[in-house]
Amino acid sequence: MSDSLESFASTWTLFCVGCNERFPVGKPGEPCPSCGRETSADASLVNETVVLSDEDEHKQRGVAHYRSDSDPLIGQQFHVYQCVSLLGSGGMGRVYLATHNDLHRRCALKLLSPKRAKCDQDFVDRFMEEGRAAASLIHPNIVTIHAVGENHGKHFLEMEFISGRSLQEMIRDQGAMPVTRALSLAAQTAEGLAAAHREGIIHRDVKPDNIMLNRHGVPKVSDFGLAKRVLDGRGKPVSDGLCGTPNFMAPELFAGQPATPSSDVYALGVCLYFMLVGKMPYRAKSIADLRWQVTTERVPNIRDLSSAFSLEVASVLARMTDPTPGNRPVDAVEASQLIHAVLGHERDLESLLLQAFRNEVGVTWKRDADERYIITRELSGGRSQRVFLEPSSHDVNERLLLFYSICCPADPSYYEQALRLNSEMQHGSLAIREYDGQPYFVVVNTYPRSTVDPEEIHATILEMAVRADHVEHQLTGQDNH
Repeated sequence: MSDSLESFASTWTLFCVGCNERFPVGKPGEPCPSCGRETSADASLVNETVVLSDEDEHKQRGVAHYRSDSDPLIGQQFHVYQCVSLLGSGGMGRVYLATHNDLHRRCALKLLSPKRAKCDQDFVDRFMEEGRAAASLIHPNIVTIHAVGENHGKHFLEMEFISGRSLQEMIRDQGAMPVTRALSLAAQTAEGLAAAHREGIIHRDVKPDNIMLNRHGVPKVSDFGLAKRVLDGRGKPVSDGLCGTPNFMAPELFAGQPATPSSDVYALGVCLYFMLVGKMPYRAKSIADLRWQVTTERVPNIRDLSSAFSLEVASVLARMTDPTPGNRPVDAVEASQLIHAVLGHERDLESLLLQAFRNEVGVTWKRDADERYIITRELSGGRSQRVFLEPSSHDVNERLLLFYSICCPADPSYYEQALRLNSEMQHGSLAIREYDGQPYFVVVNTYPRSTVDPEEIHATILEMAVRADHVEHQLTGQDNH
């Protein structure tokens, strides 16, 4: 393998120095989709976090476009691994989907950039040391490291392969999350970080791109201790040795102080803000401006954006992102307790649906802009039926989970037959509900939000889909819903 590890994926990308992230779509002049930084096509930056002077910022605007040739390792052997495909690339090197030839298991193989290793021995040492330290962390919310080593001068990490996507990708595709879902993901992420903090391991680069979601929606933290160095406009490390991703760095890190568990908590707080709002708390146009905002201003009060956010949620965010380290939870153990105190025993709907239908074929769902879930069940004869799922607007202790499935327009000529069909239902009932400004027959059911479990959701949705489709078929002979 040669220095071709330095090249990027085969499509044009945007690279934002504030987020230290690469985005797969972009045109000159488009803003960074996460933090809103201005972009241009003429920047010539290495794929590192870069601190620019105002003059440099004016010339380069902080975002570069990259393009690469095909990867020479795909389909080839490296050490005991067969490289299958490229999962990602960055300043540290590349990550491949690979197969361990001896153990016959899939894994994620991270190869450190040869060029990076040649010019930065300190980073190589940290790469190996932190890899060995992280390998001792076995936790459901941490990506497991199976091996760390060197082969023919090339340094690598073998990691658990997560068949899912990052939190960054999910937010970019779906936007802001329901409060309960965001709190649940933050709490689980905090539990993973807490396991590391108990062992004296600091992450140093907590951000959505380093939080992977497996196919069951469980978050797993990756890349412990592997934060990239912050470079100046000439590609040289800054004198205060900053490491991390500027948009998620705590104020004390910009002041050159060392990373601590409390700075990990700050970064997790910014992640939670990002999940709830869909945007970064600071919208600076330059790294210098971002540094100034982070060190002189508090993260915006989320209730100023919408009064729908509770005082408790706003308080959690304020504590986790407090500019003074001593005012934050001391570590992720305390942060986890704080988040769970607000979340209570209520589970988010996304997790409940994932558990309810993880082995079910023919059931899919999506979330709409009203934080309502639309579940589609495929039925026999090529028919299908949609079931809607949403929480009621009652107080927390009285909140219900509403299930309903639309059958057909509530035409008066259907009333007599509809009453007969309703009497045949053992669960739920047939009612008239307005939909798109018109009255419709719908099959409805409710459960207490605080106690509903995946088994109840599974059984209710499957039965309601069949019942509603039967009503529609009997009354209209059609399959519109």
